[in-house]
Amino acid sequence: MFHHITVLKEEATEGLNIKQDGIYVDCTLGGGGHSSVIASKLGPGGRLIALDQDDWALDNAREKLASYGDRVTLVKTNFRDLEQVLKELNVPMKDGVPQVDGILYDLGVSSPQFDEGERGFSYNHDAPLDMRMDQDAFLTAKEIVNEWPEEEIARILYRYGEEKFSRRIARVIVEKRSQSVIETTGELVELIKEGIPAAARRTGGHPAKRSFQALRIAVNDELGAFEEGLHQAVRCLAPGGRVSVITFHSLEDRICKQIFSSYLEKCTCPPDFPLCVCGGKGILRLVNRKPLIPTETELAENSRARSAKLRVAEKL
Repeated sequence: MFHHITVLKEEATEGLNIKQDGIYVDCTLGGGGHSSVIASKLGPGGRLIALDQDDWALDNAREKLASYGDRVTLVKTNFRDLEQVLKELNVPMKDGVPQVDGILYDLGVSSPQFDEGERGFSYNHDAPLDMRMDQDAFLTAKEIVNEWPEEEIARILYRYGEEKFSRRIARVIVEKRSQSVIETTGELVELIKEGIPAAARRTGGHPAKRSFQALRIAVNDELGAFEEGLHQAVRCLAPGGRVSVITFHSLEDRICKQIFSSYLEKCTCPPDFPLCVCGGKGILRLVNRKPLIPTETELAENSRARSAKLRVAEKL
């Protein structure tokens, strides 16, 4: 059973300002919550293209979105291939670039991926070290933990998990793997605990949380894919089109904020000039100056929404 509570569902879809005959892309289909709302607002002339690299999510969505018929197209792919997918689906083009009316990202891992222990995403289930969102991909957490250099393991734990004991944890991992292969999430959790001082383990939630996040991001190249995909999203928006992005940790949110900022108007003309002559005209405007966050009601229903932030921008 694919059970997933969609975070900021109404806010993210309302941010797209959906037109009945528009073309929309859900780059992170997941449990299909956002896609269901988008599809329900489309008329016969509208179109939803939903992307995911998880076969389980796609199989679930085929049933969940079946009533919307031909207006929904499901594609197994990573959203870093967004522009190419749109070209292959014969989306209307302008100057060789596909044009759509709205694009949505709901980043991170869906609840079923966490809750189904065998996927290896959770530090609460003992399972094979996997963490692949796309089961056809080659790189697994087992390969990183058992084969990557100690310095590289420490680097990803620090960079992607902001784990301040990254060097100690990496050292413990490398010492253990020299004796026997590290096979399961349970083994890894114990090694992470061993690398963190006892006093630090007693505060700040589960001691393996940051390291598991870091490994998951590295296995799936989540930040690289998001950066590539979001630049393509801005390029593929038609004038007046919008992009909604839900992030769950500071690294994702920082990338989103910086990319949006790079496309905003940056006029450097003196304030007394009647017209802009510097060429600093932007191609995006922020729909909300500050990111939207879940309400107390939503947090009471879904604690996993606690770190979520929604940013929405519109193509000028």
